[in-house]
Parts: sequence; structure tokens; C-alpha cells
Amino acid sequence: MNVPVVNHEAHSYTKGKAILKKSATKGNSSGTGSSRPDRKSRSHPGRPSRKKGRKGRTAKDVQAASEMIAVEENWDVSQFKVPEAEGKTRFHDFDLPNPLMHAIFDLGFEYCTPIQAEILPSALSGKDASGRAQTGTGKTAAFLITIITNMLKNPIQGTRNPGTPRNLIIAPTRELALQISEEARQLARYCALSVIAVFGGMDYEKQRRQLNAGPVDIIVATPGRLLDFQRRRDISLKKVEVLIIDEADRMLDMGFIPDVRKIIHSTPTKDKRQTMLFSATLTGQITRLASQWTRDPVTVEIEPEQVAVDTVDQVVYIVTRDEKFALLYNIIDKKKLERVLVFCNRRDEVRRLAEMLTRYGVNCSMMSGEIPQKKRVRRLDEFKKGKIRVLVATDVAGRGIHIEGMDHVINFTLPLDPEDYVHRIGRTGRAGAMGTSVSFADEKASFYIPAIEEFMGRELNCTRPEDSWLTMPKPVFSEKRHRTRSKRKTTHTTRKRSSSGSRPQGRRP
Repeated sequence: MNVPVVNHEAHSYTKGKAILKKSATKGNSSGTGSSRPDRKSRSHPGRPSRKKGRKGRTAKDVQAASEMIAVEENWDVSQFKVPEAEGKTRFHDFDLPNPLMHAIFDLGFEYCTPIQAEILPSALSGKDASGRAQTGTGKTAAFLITIITNMLKNPIQGTRNPGTPRNLIIAPTRELALQISEEARQLARYCALSVIAVFGGMDYEKQRRQLNAGPVDIIVATPGRLLDFQRRRDISLKKVEVLIIDEADRMLDMGFIPDVRKIIHSTPTKDKRQTMLFSATLTGQITRLASQWTRDPVTVEIEPEQVAVDTVDQVVYIVTRDEKFALLYNIIDKKKLERVLVFCNRRDEVRRLAEMLTRYGVNCSMMSGEIPQKKRVRRLDEFKKGKIRVLVATDVAGRGIHIEGMDHVINFTLPLDPEDYVHRIGRTGRAGAMGTSVSFADEKASFYIPAIEEFMGRELNCTRPEDSWLTMPKPVFSEKRHRTRSKRKTTHTTRKRSSSGSRPQGRRP
């Protein structure tokens, strides 16, 4: 069915024209008119960053407004044709705003995933939700569609203070916060809504300038950095309308729950906000937290094993430890894989494997907790764009990362926790697409298989690879000889002692 054009669009259209008109008037000003006192009265004394931020924001606002006007004039939902199908729910079946439907059309979404079909009717009506769902099920799009629809259908009249979001999404990791904010921008591309990601490990002042630049609609944040901004009064959560708590179980494991409590207490009471909480597991503690933070929630459960079984073809190769690298190289080379995520358990394993792949001519990079955040963000972006063929990672990339077109995940070492196995292979076969996971079970890892099978409720396909796939290739580059840290430290100490006049014992310099 066609989605009717709602009243908020006329408001957005008028607002967009007003922005363009105001910008044009400002641009044609000679600089000697009476507009200068107005600017002084609006500015906040002692906060130059806000003034600077507003100037930088003007061009973006004008561009967003012009794009929105062009969309409303040139695109209609009738161009988005999706046939009705038995047992499937279309996005057309909801009263979604036209700009949002255009973004959904651009992203290629046609039918809702199970969690979207189950949660959207209640969430769009303003009800709270508490669900068991992992990344890859489509839950992120579900709560973002709810947020964007609510804002467009209920626009705020008048002015708003900077750093006062209407919607807050809390995520446990930086990578997940970035992923959610990027998806939010894609869905809100025609809606002229501002989305800001706030997380640690990046330039604090840069994020502060973004917050002070003007009104913000959606903030995606990790708990620690969000509290930092609250303490400095750069963020106020008194006007939050919708609160999303994603991967509550991970926050519990990482010790973030006390911080999350502080954040929630600074938002309106649960009867004055809509709250949605998601967790990959629903333990007793998570259930108690959900009851404290939500009000008569709709319960949604998408089993992680359903995702793994239905959308991922799982293969386990029985190999020795010495055969693993040759098998990995031949899988990548003979299958001509263009984008592969390879998991290891430890940082040192990631480092050694990345060096080996590079030595054998494979374009690869690594991601682990020892890599600075800026480099991790850049490498993940390059991997998504296809500039990096193989990304070797620890479980820091096991959750919350969505990469289009990645149909292979390889467990170079099987994880100790069966749940981590499900999260790893969940990086492929996402949102209904098919994917393949390959795992290596050596002399030690073979003992982890029964626990994984019990957790998923099914047997894994274990097989021995062909001998030709275990043949080591010839290295492209010679092996690099690295001095160990202890040797470098000894050399540095020797030079320091020599320069101070006291010679070390042993051979004369």
C-alpha cells in the first residue's frame, strides 16, 4: 500500500526553505546592518567553540535542507514497489514518513526481518520493549526506524539548547557506537536530523565542538565518555524522549551497569520516556534490570542459534597446528575471497598471523585491543571499502560490526566461550543473507566443539581438508628479523651508561 504524506513533511519543507532563505540573506549582507547585535544576543559569552560550531554548521544545514526539498518534490513512495508475500511484512505496511521510506529504498530493504516485523508495530505506537536479540538480526534498524519516525511526526517548535538530545542510544563498545551512528545517518539522510557519536579513545574537544554546534537529535554513546560530557555540562539528558540500551549483557560483563544507572537516572522517569533494552542473553540479572528501566515492555526473543543455523553454512576442518596457516592461505587464494574476517583469541596470535599473511603477499591488517582507536576506526573503514582484503582480529570485532558483502568468517583459533563463537560467525549471514564460517580445530581446539554444539543445539560438520589445501606456498617476501624488546632495552641501557662515563661489564667499547 502507499504511505500517505503526513503533516510533518510540510513543516520540514517550510523549515528547509526558511534555512535556505536565511542563509541567502546572511550571505548577501554587507556586514554593516543590524544583524550583528542579534548575533551577540544569541551567543553564549565565554563559549567561542559554540559560535565557531554554528558557523561550520550553516553550510551543512543548507545542503541538507536543499536535499530534503529535492526529495520531497522528486521522489514518492510509489516508486518503491514491493509485492505482498505470504508470511512476510513489508515496510510499506507501516505508516512511515516519506523521507524515511526513501532511505529504506536506497538501502535495498524490502521485507522486515523477524525482529523488525515483531517489534515495529508496538515500538511505533510508543510502547517499551525488552528483547533477546544479537547484532545481525536487524534490531538496530528497528529501533532507529522507531526513533526517526517519532521525531518526524512530532517535530519540536522553537529553539533547543545544544547538547540536549531527543534520543539516546547507549552501546558498550566504540565499534558498535560507530556502527549504530553510521546506520542512523543512512536512515536519516533525507530527514535533516543530526546524529553524533560520543565515545572514548578519540579527540574529546572535537566531539565537544560537535555537541556545542547546535541542537542534536540522536546521540550514540559509550557510558564512560557520556558521563565525562555530563560532568562538564556539555550534555543534558533532561529532554530524552527515547532511550535505547543495546547489548546490556555485554555492558554487564564489562562492568558498565553502575555507569548506565547514573545515566538513566539523569533522563526523564520511565513513564515519561520510551525505553528499549536489547541483550544477546536474558539472564536473571538482565531481566531485573529490564523491569527497573522499562514500563510494561513488549518482549521479543530472537534466538542466536536460529541466526547461526539458518543463515550461516558452518564448516569445521580437523587439522594440526602446523597445517593451519597453509589451509588459511589456500582457502583465501583458491576461493578468491576478496573480504575475509579472521579471528584469533589473543593479541600476539593476531600479530603473528598478520605478519605471516603479509609475508606471503596477502593484503591484510589487524585489529585488537592494543591498536589505538583512531587506527582501528580507519582500518575498519578501509576493510569495509575493500582496501583491505583480510582483517585479522580478536573478539574486539566479534560484536556490533556490520560489513556489507562479507560472506566468509574464519576462526583461525576457536573461542573458549561457545557464545563468542556465535557472535563471531554472526559477522556474516546478516539480516537474512547467506554466509559461510570456517573454523580450524587443531589438537587443542577440538575439545571446544562439544560445548559449541550443545550451545547451538546442533552438530557441526567436521571434515578433513584435501591434502592439496595443506601445501605451504612460497613466501613473497623474506622473513623480517625483529630484535626483541629485551635486546632493544639492553642496547639502550648500554648506550646510556656509556654516555654517562660508566662502562658496562664485558667487552670494551
